[in-house]
Amino acid sequence: MTVRVRFAPSPTGYLHIGGARTALYNYLFAKATGGTFVLRVEDTDIERSSSEYEKLQIEDLQWLNLLHDEGPDKPNPKYAPYRQSERSHIYMEHALKLVEQGLAFYDFCTDEELEAAKEKAMAENRDPHYEGKWREPAFAAEAKARVAAGEKAAIRFRSPKKPYTLHDKVKGTVVFPENMVGDFVIVRSNGLPVYNFCCVVDDYLMDITHVIRGEDHLNNTVRQLMIYEALGAKLPEFAHVSLLIGADRQKLSKRHGATSVNLYRNDHYLPEAMLNYLCLLGWSHPEEKDVFTPEEIIPLFTLDRFSAHSAIYDLVKFKYINGQHLKMKDNAELIKMVEEFCEGASVDFFKAQSTEWKNKAIDITKPYSDFITDIPKNIQDMILDTGLESGEQADEIKTWESSVKVYQFIKEKVDNYSADYISEADLNAWTDSLKKDLGIKGKPLFMGSRFALTGKAHGPDLKILIPLTPVTIIKNRQAEVGKFLG
Repeated sequence: MTVRVRFAPSPTGYLHIGGARTALYNYLFAKATGGTFVLRVEDTDIERSSSEYEKLQIEDLQWLNLLHDEGPDKPNPKYAPYRQSERSHIYMEHALKLVEQGLAFYDFCTDEELEAAKEKAMAENRDPHYEGKWREPAFAAEAKARVAAGEKAAIRFRSPKKPYTLHDKVKGTVVFPENMVGDFVIVRSNGLPVYNFCCVVDDYLMDITHVIRGEDHLNNTVRQLMIYEALGAKLPEFAHVSLLIGADRQKLSKRHGATSVNLYRNDHYLPEAMLNYLCLLGWSHPEEKDVFTPEEIIPLFTLDRFSAHSAIYDLVKFKYINGQHLKMKDNAELIKMVEEFCEGASVDFFKAQSTEWKNKAIDITKPYSDFITDIPKNIQDMILDTGLESGEQADEIKTWESSVKVYQFIKEKVDNYSADYISEADLNAWTDSLKKDLGIKGKPLFMGSRFALTGKAHGPDLKILIPLTPVTIIKNRQAEVGKFLG
């Protein structure tokens, strides 16, 4: 059996992170099994669907590198078209076959009649299932005649009165009891088919072998099982993955943070980091690793490692994983990203420097960065900022008798320095002089020197930091340090 899976978004908004996770799982399973990843556009919601949202969703999938093998732009003639709005004739053909077989029927009941019947059933403590006369075979001929005369009617599926069992790859055995659903509409009176019917017809005709989707679709499945049975179609394997929830255990929503891929993309999250994090929300690595690439996961991806428990969406962990992927990138790529995606005075300064300088600047800022935009911020804070650090440690340095001596010694050296940047060799020589000539050692020497040069008590190695810092910046800092030390 050749595995065929699909991701079928509705183009009614930006790509949701839950949808991206579903796409990821289908993509990984297809690649792990040598199968086909199909993109199908479920755009039967005419009022809310738009080609612009379809375009934006596909762009986000491309950004995530979740590239489909078949879809609207990569049609396989055997299965095309891939937009549901272009398949209406296919759905109607199958709906009419079900009517001819007595497995579905025309329904002329008005909305008012249906609502009245529903209220009556609820008042009598009965399930509000369809009770219209049109389900009775005796009215079939009349219904066909009225439709033939041009009258509009919905088409309802005649629900079998029996339980259904689903053997789900994540949820295990799920039993849907008899009478869980009544006769349901598969084609509206305006001729538009409904989701549950389109979904089954498409999966059947496109030879979809596995349906991997969110747990919120589980209740739809009983209707779909009925339709598969009526069409005489082979059931695909189902895997309903756990819901995404916030820390408050409620379904993920905007109050828990951004929920669309596009927003994270604009906030400079890395696509590989997003895939890594989304993969962990319902699936576990065999070696319990938290940080990995999609390429590493493909050979390991199986459906038996899904968790049936809801996955907590944790932005703190997402940020951490993004930082880990950022640190895995080589300097050349990070330099290119800073110059392409970042703005500001520190970026302008960065662009003007030599390649050697840029590489060293990346080396000292990367360990402190979770996002690409953190690198220019850290360059500003570590290299270009002329302000002083405040707090207990700065106050402690001020109490040391040696601090003024260290400051005065270094200030004189800097004032008389002719080059634009202080070399590591000169910095080492100054430290040796402070140690040998002035007898200053240990904490007062190293923290005192750092404070005199940077205005801070802690930070990256001075031997790397100072040769990257313009002497003019150091002089401006020293003016503030002098005032602070009195």
